[in-house]
Amino acid sequence: MAFHGKTGDRVRLVAMPKDPDPIPVGTLGTVIDTQHIPWGADSYTQVSVKWDNGRSLNCVVPPDFLAIIDE
Repeated sequence: MAFHGKTGDRVRLVAMPKDPDPIPVGTLGTVIDTQHIPWGADSYTQVSVKWDNGRSLNCVVPPDFLAIIDE
């Protein structure tokens, strides 16, 4: 599933299945930047997030999944 968020959006992490030190599911954060990356027949979006728990860890969608939230 594609990510259609933009800088400044608030997000909640739904899944980060392949990271060896993932952000906990349910953690909230703010999108810092997004970059769409074409990759052959596939593509993905790299999402830079400043997490409320103090970490800064990029998500790669897919396989990671973020939900945009309204505050």
